Amino acid sequence: MKINVLTVAPEMRAEIERRFAGRAGLVESAEGFEGFELLRPVEGSDRYLVYTRWRSEEDFQRWTEGEAFRRGHARAAAEAEQRPAGEGHGEGHGHGHGHGGPASSAAELWSFEVVQDVPPKPADG
Repeated sequence: MKINVLTVAPEMRAEIERRFAGRAGLVESAEGFEGFELLRPVEGSDRYLVYTRWRSEEDFQRWTEGEAFRRGHARAAAEAEQRPAGEGHGEGHGHGHGHGGPASSAAELWSFEVVQDVPPKPADG
């Protein structure tokens, strides 16, 4: 699994969420893709977590090097540049160096391997 950790100022929260909503559908068809979640901080943090799950590291790398990945980031950047002043600006969904600055002030990528996966118990019927 990959977790992209984005530090987002309170005034940019709506913008980061809008950018991700605008990219819906781009990753779902990637080979080896198993799931995506955008996690908003509830209290005590300014960091959003972008959680994706992949069948393998190779599948993730292939996606980041592919056309859908580039297209999604380019589209988000173009949309951000076209927004009126004061309505968010920057490049991509949270990184880059657009004219108005990025939606996040920092980003880091965490990688994990699943060691244990416990599914819910079936309901007794």
